[in-house]
Amino acid sequence: MQINPINSRVSVNTKGLQYTPGVKPENGEEDKSRNLIKELDKMSMMNNINIGKKDYEMNLSMEELEKRTHKDYLTTKKMLAADATEYLELADGDKEALKHLVKAAAVLDKVNMQLDNPNNLPFKEYLESEITKGNKKAELTKILFDAQKGVCSLDRESNMIELAKGVSERPGKGVYPQDLEKEEFHQILINMLKSGKVDDVAKILNQRSVVERVGNELVATDYVDKFKDDFAYMASELEKAAETSTNADFNEFLKLQAKALRTADPMLDAYADKKWATLQDTPLEFTITRENYSDELTETVVENPELKKLLDENGIVPTAKDFLGGRVGIVNKKGTEAILNVKKFLPLMAQNMPFKDDYIQNITPDCKDSKQTMVDADLVAVTGDVGEFRAGITLAENLPNDDKLSIKELDGGRRNVYHRQIRLITSEDAREKMRKRLNATLNPDLHKYYNDEADHWFTVGHENGHSLGPKSGTEGLGKYKSIIEENKADMVSLAMLDILTEAGMYTPEQRKQIIVTYAADNMMTSKPTLSQAHRVRSVMQNYYFIKEGAMEISPDGILNVNIDKMIPTARKMLEEIIQVQMKGDFSRGEKYVMDNFVWTPEMQTMADNIKKVSKTLNGRVESPLADKLLAEGG
Repeated sequence: MQINPINSRVSVNTKGLQYTPGVKPENGEEDKSRNLIKELDKMSMMNNINIGKKDYEMNLSMEELEKRTHKDYLTTKKMLAADATEYLELADGDKEALKHLVKAAAVLDKVNMQLDNPNNLPFKEYLESEITKGNKKAELTKILFDAQKGVCSLDRESNMIELAKGVSERPGKGVYPQDLEKEEFHQILINMLKSGKVDDVAKILNQRSVVERVGNELVATDYVDKFKDDFAYMASELEKAAETSTNADFNEFLKLQAKALRTADPMLDAYADKKWATLQDTPLEFTITRENYSDELTETVVENPELKKLLDENGIVPTAKDFLGGRVGIVNKKGTEAILNVKKFLPLMAQNMPFKDDYIQNITPDCKDSKQTMVDADLVAVTGDVGEFRAGITLAENLPNDDKLSIKELDGGRRNVYHRQIRLITSEDAREKMRKRLNATLNPDLHKYYNDEADHWFTVGHENGHSLGPKSGTEGLGKYKSIIEENKADMVSLAMLDILTEAGMYTPEQRKQIIVTYAADNMMTSKPTLSQAHRVRSVMQNYYFIKEGAMEISPDGILNVNIDKMIPTARKMLEEIIQVQMKGDFSRGEKYVMDNFVWTPEMQTMADNIKKVSKTLNGRVESPLADKLLAEGG
């Protein structure tokens, strides 16, 4: 997955610092009181039910809310307009199908909010009630809530914004009991395994279950059973869309996906995923995205030696929980044709991967069919996990991930979907902001090489990079797995530039543009926390490239890039990453990340420069065509 933040490429929607802007630090008895309230609030939320709290109190001051909802601080990404040409040119059957697809995707906002935090829906209802009473503070809070799709979220500067007092983000999000701590979690699993409850533990540690307390144990419920009514409604809408859509392959996928939404059987999702990954020439795009970057609890089990040994003995591979998103779009044929140019080079890229003979890749050097489809989509709606604008928003995705059964059991392929409305810079105001950023951060001699379209070319390489390298065996890296995988995808994109330029994929000028644009966009406004996989990997890369002499940040925060050193340095880092992935050892992965996750004073100076020219803290999505289709009903 590639993330597009507000003014650069590296940000992600995961947990950050527990800091509330606009609220002065409390000391003494006030601080003790506040901490006690938070602890009592956690205790009241056993089994993901906020049983003790009927009323909420908004956390941000009016001053802070007015600032964060002002257009200078809250950026907007607009999906297709209600009268977009792309929509008007669709066949009538596809227009009708699109209406049902939008309705299906909208349900994922409700479902994913529950996976994210059990307070999300009750707090949303509270805000709506207060708005009917004319509460201006509730109106502004609701704007931020709708933007980030939740009560707790990171902003652009890695601050955790808590919209309700006493409500914070937990490592297990909404998929585990709110009062469950890591040490108790591990001990419960150890006790259950020693009692012979192997199947129960396997269900707890899989991607698609909500976990609750039952006595002294934990019990997992499959998503399909947990959200039975919502999923059944989605299935019905997909079936209706399949009745009118003009593409037979797309309709077959919709029917398979509908079936998977009605029955709790992971193989049904696998069949739907396998079909989805073959879709290439369809007018419409629909995806239920399932990615597991947000769960910070499941993969901690590999850190406990006793528990890790028991899991290995019982053949249980822990996988972080999936969070669900919806994507509805219209396939852009011209953009898709341009992206597809890379497909013929994928075997060449596989052939040039480090240590290629020591592991299995999704794409092999000698394959004639890469099992990799790619589309450029004009977006109608992004909902749930994929639509959360939490410091950044998804720019493109390569799915299904390696943990999915369509890859592991059915030898299925993968599909890249690129998000046009999120990546495109169309307004002169946005271009002026970018010019100011470059003036504040990049050596003037390199400005001629900066090209925002080159960021898209780099992203194409990144997404295909996920299909290269070790196909399995990285689970032991635990919480560092995602950081290292995202790092690998970036380095694949950069390390292959000379090979692809020589093969004719890029011109020498485009090669320079990709290098400089990557380096400039990799700079950030704050030091992230370890839970932010996409941002952590960017700090690692910046530190590594500076250490190797490929990049330099001056004392006044200006970036210079040694273009000749960039690709060899990327190749060196890629080789190190692949070795870490092949080993699959938690301690080795931790050491590699921590050795390179270094935030230097020069990085901080550059971050300060960026913040001087860009006030943006949060972002939101507007979907006028989707809103129109939802209002029409039918």
